[in-house]
Amino acid sequence: MQSNICEKLGIDYPIIQGAMAWVANAELASAVSNAGGLGIIASGHAPEEVVRDQIRQAKEKTNRPFGVNIMLLSPHVDAVVKAVCEEGVKVVTTGAGSPGKYMKLFKEHGITVIPVVASVALAKRMEKDGADAIIIEGMEAGGHIGKLTTMVLVPQIVDAVSIPVIAAGGIGDGRGMAAAFMLGASAVQLGTRFLVAHECTIHQNFKDAVLKARDIDTTVTGQITGHPVRTIRNKLTRIYDQAEKEETSKDKPDFERLEELGKGTLRLAVVEGDIKNGSMMSGQIAGLVSREQSCSDIILELMTEYQIVIKEKAQAL
Repeated sequence: MQSNICEKLGIDYPIIQGAMAWVANAELASAVSNAGGLGIIASGHAPEEVVRDQIRQAKEKTNRPFGVNIMLLSPHVDAVVKAVCEEGVKVVTTGAGSPGKYMKLFKEHGITVIPVVASVALAKRMEKDGADAIIIEGMEAGGHIGKLTTMVLVPQIVDAVSIPVIAAGGIGDGRGMAAAFMLGASAVQLGTRFLVAHECTIHQNFKDAVLKARDIDTTVTGQITGHPVRTIRNKLTRIYDQAEKEETSKDKPDFERLEELGKGTLRLAVVEGDIKNGSMMSGQIAGLVSREQSCSDIILELMTEYQIVIKEKAQAL
């Protein structure tokens, strides 16, 4: 399957791997790219030298295009932007703000810029700032989320902008892909499905938790802070929920207390495999993920399912 976004990014299939902090490293990104999708290295809050090393590792593992996600609120953002430009990365996705400040520099280096947004207003602003495409992420997704669903967001943003729209959040198989394309998306981004890829280096305990998750096993914390996060329910989420209730009842909530509760918990889950006290960021689609596969098999299965769905629906009509 080819689309304008595939041609623009130099990939075989309109499938992009989500930029998951502590998860989306060179190993995973290169495997997705080698399989024909677009792998993404998540820079998170990592310093420039770490990001540069990940980029160089990815170059050793693949000769296919891959991208880097830049967290615009990172204290190292200026240095990371410089490293990405110097290393010849051709695709950048961004989160937590507008990349407008760096757009001229990105364009000078021939970089395709794709911000992640969660509303129509932000999508319009990103297009105005010079974005080449937009990833819209519904609240079904894992990690930091907005308030609207993917099904609601995609058609409204497709109607509001003239650049390609990439759908993310709640997509885990070929049926989800077909739905996104029918709503006007040019490509899809998946995160949770790639958590259980063989090439994903997260702790096996985390992978097992995703594989065991049911449809109702994720929850959203951080609502009162303005930075909600979707994770798999565990001891940490119960403690956080109770703390949120306590702070909500106060005239002046102690947001620092809530911030401390979440500090370092993603690493606990990803690296140390602490599935009780760690933050297991995962989307609602976890209930649909049932087995570990290689990135190549995941992408092949997605495309096969998509083609079957489209053919069956066409015949039914």
